[in-house]
Amino acid sequence: MPIAPADPAEVSRPPKPAAVVAVLAFGGIVVSLMQTLVIPLIPELPKLLHAKASGTAWVITATLLAAAVAVPVVGRLGDMYGKRRMLLVSLGLLITGSVIAALSDSLTPMLIGRVMQGMASAVIPLGISIMRDELPADRLGSATAQMSASLGVGGALGLPAAAFIADRADWHVLFWTSAGLGVIVLALVLTFVPESAVRTGGRFDLVGAAGLSAGLICLLLAISKGADWGWGSASTLGLLGAAVVVFLVWGWFELRSPQPLVDLRTTARPQVLLTNVASAVFGFAMFAMSLVLPTLLQLPKATGYGLGQSMLTAGLVMGPSGLVMMATAPISASVSKARGPKVTLMIGALIVAAGYGLGIVAMGAVWHLIIVSAVIGAGIGFAYGAMPALIMGAVPVSETAAANSLNTLSRSIGTSISSAVAGVILAHLTISLGPVSVPSKDGFRVILAIGSAAALVAFFIAALIPTRRSGATPEIATTEAATVG
Repeated sequence: MPIAPADPAEVSRPPKPAAVVAVLAFGGIVVSLMQTLVIPLIPELPKLLHAKASGTAWVITATLLAAAVAVPVVGRLGDMYGKRRMLLVSLGLLITGSVIAALSDSLTPMLIGRVMQGMASAVIPLGISIMRDELPADRLGSATAQMSASLGVGGALGLPAAAFIADRADWHVLFWTSAGLGVIVLALVLTFVPESAVRTGGRFDLVGAAGLSAGLICLLLAISKGADWGWGSASTLGLLGAAVVVFLVWGWFELRSPQPLVDLRTTARPQVLLTNVASAVFGFAMFAMSLVLPTLLQLPKATGYGLGQSMLTAGLVMGPSGLVMMATAPISASVSKARGPKVTLMIGALIVAAGYGLGIVAMGAVWHLIIVSAVIGAGIGFAYGAMPALIMGAVPVSETAAANSLNTLSRSIGTSISSAVAGVILAHLTISLGPVSVPSKDGFRVILAIGSAAALVAFFIAALIPTRRSGATPEIATTEAATVG
């Protein structure tokens, strides 16, 4: 696909690598905070929004669906019309959605705000793609590793921060805070991040975007609501069937489109395909930590295994994992440079598997779970740093944003499936605690074992990824773009 030149006025400023990396990584952390922003509010949302619990559950689901649709679409728009431009649009949606949510006292405006926050999720793949275009080769590996790790860092650090604010201030302050952070990132991007000269041009594939969006909504809606509706219900099975049909028709159309939203031939390359499959499995493995550890910490001690801690304490226990992710990102880049990102991804998967294995036998004290979350965080930092390197090493430079967006989407799909599976397990393996039932210790152990097994599956999938020629790491030769027409 030909590369269209950008407006010279937009790309005249030479980038400052350190500033570009810092700003984009900070932006990734801010956007990923949206994942955990409302978790402390979930039990209180029906009262706060004057709505039924079945309605307020959409505060989480709406953000998930919006992110799934926006990430691949905005990534493609970034390749076509400018990555910085679409980054600014995404941050504008984050700010606007946060303000709407901050002003809301009922369900409808809250859902609108959360949808707009979810649509900002493309900031991370766009940031990785900007780094590829703007940074020197010797800085690219560590920078993309830090940017990719920010997805986990923001989620880990957001929980204690959100719990602290919700515990000590009016709940609207959570959203005013996210709006303020969004404004800061927007100003920093305008100041320090230049527009890339790499663009594909052409016409946007509206039919392909509509088809992909419809398929993703059907799939993720069935996954996220299957437990509530019943996995054998007509609604769940109908949506899953519709997802299969829509994706088949969409794929047929995309293969025949001269300018597809997703270049399926590039996506089918073994390095890209296997990396995305490994990312989905890894996303499945990663979420188990986010569900099991906070729940264990907050269950009452009367269960015999619950630790009776507050939401704030649970968040603080998870916080170190985010710091470990960020600390391991440069190490991940160094290993990728020396041995290749495939090896780094395999190491990360083994570390995560070991962390979950440790959790099965060490869950009796707060400090046990701090160590478990830190070990798993280290593995996530390794793996998340390797994934964009593998993707960018196999796609032409003109398709970087779209390819990274699809990889981010793969992780999200894995996470959504993990949430559904864990929910089913915890709902069926319970004990009675007075008049209520709570998840049993065996239920938590089963989820941890599944998380460990999923990480091992990701390891074996990563082992199948073809090894590229020496030196073909993230800084893939730009001449490769000329071979893709």
